[in-house]
Parts: sequence; structure tokens; C-alpha cells
Amino acid sequence: MPTTAPAFSDATASDSALRRFLFGLPGVDAVGLEARAAALGTRSIKTTAKAYAIDLAISMIDLTTLEGADTPGKVRALAAKAVNPDPTDRTTPRTAAVCVYPDMAATAAAALAGSGVKVASVATAFPAGRAALDVKLADVREAVAAGADEIDMVIDRGAFLSGRFLKVHEEIVAVKAECGSARLKVIFETGELSTYDNIRRASWIGMLAGADFIKTSTGKVGTNATPANTLLMLEAVRDFRAATGVQIGVKPAGGIRTTKDAVKFLVLVNETAGEDWLDPHWFRFGASSLLNDLLMQRQKLSTGRYSGPDYVTVD
Repeated sequence: MPTTAPAFSDATASDSALRRFLFGLPGVDAVGLEARAAALGTRSIKTTAKAYAIDLAISMIDLTTLEGADTPGKVRALAAKAVNPDPTDRTTPRTAAVCVYPDMAATAAAALAGSGVKVASVATAFPAGRAALDVKLADVREAVAAGADEIDMVIDRGAFLSGRFLKVHEEIVAVKAECGSARLKVIFETGELSTYDNIRRASWIGMLAGADFIKTSTGKVGTNATPANTLLMLEAVRDFRAATGVQIGVKPAGGIRTTKDAVKFLVLVNETAGEDWLDPHWFRFGASSLLNDLLMQRQKLSTGRYSGPDYVTVD
């Protein structure tokens, strides 16, 4: 993918050009956005459609462990769960990926070899992003060399919030160049961007810079994925494809814990971006605790009984 879509090549020619472009985007009607997200969240699906939605949501999960206490054993256990989420039912779909720190990418890659489950790795001084560019790029190179299929990078929120938009764009371009064949997810940390207008601007910076996915959050701050901020990002990728022909994925992360939550987000995808995004290649959940609830609801649909949390593994 080119670093900037041809239709918008002039937008990133200079700091002032990018600023004009970003501030020329339509302002976000916050009340309307939240009302539409809430209305779509009231949609109800039953029986066969619910079973389909549960399996689809499982297949879209990036099963994640990003803790200082991570060990190779924990990563291998998580990889086993990703490949076989419900040992009592081999028809259960695999998750999309396992997401780890770069120093655990090799362990994850070895555990997932041949499974079809991707190795994702956070990078660029996750979660704060407070590091020099050469350190961030080394972080990416380490993860890719260790076997990461996907890189989840964080933007420099300090640069963004101080109006240095071209710096944010150039860092994403540089990271994308280090990814090689690995797909790049760009994390905005929407809870720190303060306004919906900022989320829209960050979305366009990420897309113009060559992101393969745009992602709401790290899951490490108080406000993470919400229906409203995800709806806004879905509108952005829809509009970007309409203008350029380039499709970009969306990943809400943090705070999505129940099957009911997941279904609400899938409805948002279908009604906003469209069916083309209802695929793990284009939509992901960064929500590890969600998997257990999906498994329990799946078991209830197949057996008529609600097994409870003791019947699914924590990791």
C-alpha cells in the first residue's frame, strides 16, 4: 500500500497542508453520533443469527496478554486456548490472533505454528509511546523478526494533541516501512484524544499513513472502546474506501466483556461500514475476557444449559 492514497497525496505534502485537510473534515455531531450508536445497540438477534454472531465474534478476537508478569508458560497456554477455545467442542472457531509484547512473540509464534492463528505484537513503546523514533522502530523490527504477523503500534498522543500532525503521520509511515509483510494496526488511545473531532482526525492520519487497521485503545486507560467512538471510526474507513478503493480494518479494544456487547459492535459494523467488514481480516476485538462469555453463551445455545464461568479456562 502506498504511504498516502493518491486521491489525498497533496494532504500530506506539508504540516500546513495536513492541518488544512484535517480541519476541513466535517465536524462530528456528538449528540447525533451517540444517538445512532445507542439506537443500533438496541437491535436484537435470536437463535440461528445469534449462533452465527457468536462464532463470528470468537473468530475476530485478538486474545491478549500484556502484563509485566507474562511468562512463556502463560503465552503458550493462551496460544492453546486461541487454537482450541472450547476443548469440549471442536467445532468452536479459533480466535484471530494472540497479542503479546515483542519479547514474547517468538514463544507465541512457536506455539501457534501451522494453526492459522496470527501472532500480533504491540510495539513502539506500548502503551505510552514515549520513546525516540529509533527505539520505536527497533521495537517493531524485534517483533517482526521474532515472527509477528501483525504489529499494534501506538501514536504519539503528545504530538497529536499539540498539533504536530505531520510528525504523527511520518512516524506511522516509518513504522509501516519496518513491518514488511506484517499488517499494521494503529492505536489512537481515544480516551486521551478528548473529542470526537480528534478521533476523526486521528483516523484519517492513520489511514493516510498506510495503516492496515485503526484501533481505538490500548486497554490501559479508563476510557477505551465505546459504541460511539467505534461507529465514528467505521464511518471513517467506509468513507476512505469510497474515496480511494482501499479497505482498512477497525479494532475496538478494551471494555468489551459480554456477548451482548460484541453483538452490538457487530451490528455497528454491518449497518455502518457494511458486510465486507464482517470478517476477521477487517474487524477485530481486543477483548480477551470476552471470549469466556462467548463460550458460555455458545454452550447454552447448543445444550440449553448455562454452564457458568467455572467451565471455561481463565487463560
